[in-house]
Amino acid sequence: MLSGAREVAAVARALADETERGRQLAPQLVAELKATDLLRIGLTIDLGGTEPTTAEILQAAETIAEGDASAGWCVSIAATSSLLGAYLPEKGGQEVFSDPTSVAAGVWAPHAKGVAVKGGVRITGRWSFCSGIRHSDWIFLGFMQDGRVRTAAIQTAELEILDTWHTSGLRGTGSTDAVANDVFVPDERLLSVVDGPPAGSRTLQRFPLFGFFASSIAAASLGNARGAMTEFVELATVRKPSGSSRSTAERSATQSAFAEAEASLRAARCLFYQAIDDAWQAAKEETPVSVELRTSLRLACTYAVRTAATVVRVVYDLSGSSAIYEDAPLQRRFRDAHTATAHFQVNPAMYRLTGRVLLGLPTETDQL
Repeated sequence: MLSGAREVAAVARALADETERGRQLAPQLVAELKATDLLRIGLTIDLGGTEPTTAEILQAAETIAEGDASAGWCVSIAATSSLLGAYLPEKGGQEVFSDPTSVAAGVWAPHAKGVAVKGGVRITGRWSFCSGIRHSDWIFLGFMQDGRVRTAAIQTAELEILDTWHTSGLRGTGSTDAVANDVFVPDERLLSVVDGPPAGSRTLQRFPLFGFFASSIAAASLGNARGAMTEFVELATVRKPSGSSRSTAERSATQSAFAEAEASLRAARCLFYQAIDDAWQAAKEETPVSVELRTSLRLACTYAVRTAATVVRVVYDLSGSSAIYEDAPLQRRFRDAHTATAHFQVNPAMYRLTGRVLLGLPTETDQL
């Protein structure tokens, strides 16, 4: 899987301009992702998956993000969505994922209302930030029904997809709005993301679901930062600032700042994967993963995303005027990094939430 991710990362980097211009993944890139099965890596074996570890899934997404952040982001989102195949009743899981080319996206926020009818529900609502919806056959969408938060698997063909994704960064994720107008969803395509993993789940499904969601954002951010560091080295070794006979890399100020950025990125990544492993080991047991470990995971994810943005800003600043043009790779890295920090799973509010837990204050922890 990781070998395939490296190959796709090279394709993603080569097609990054096309992806950004089109505000969705380039068709050739989508074809490569489907050919390597990297948009279905969260599936259980009975649904056609290989059941890798959480860390292996995230490393694949991180690697692809080194080529292009939007591509890594979409792989992450597809992973969180394919995980939900195990949460569906067996008939629903087969309907959504039995086709080996079937891909799903997802927005779990309950921005719709469901009304019970015979055999299922009828759903009406509008969701923002539907990353990857344009290359997905299905999407998992949250809604409210009789005071309960539920999630429905809906064919994207049944939705109205709006052209709303005009943003500073992560343009290639195609995270447009989608609208459902009285769409019928049968019972077998309904699930809950707040009631815990289904009975009989294996380790991957027992891993904290909301923690996995936050981790997917962190993995894409870490990969984007590593890609920025690599691209800066390529630039700094040949670029000479105006009026200087030395390359950017030969300047002592560059060396110090770059080394500090490298240390920060490595530290954030180590903290991230340690928290992933700690939660994974706990998920091997039948008992739920503890609040302490879930808190550590969410803290590590938030720190990784925000540190990654700082690292990208450092190399962006070191690049000088060469990075200010819209078609400069480092400018895209900068915009992508700072768009990721706005996600509600890793914004500053998460520090306040985890801080409350760490300080022993009464805190709602259901979605940690």
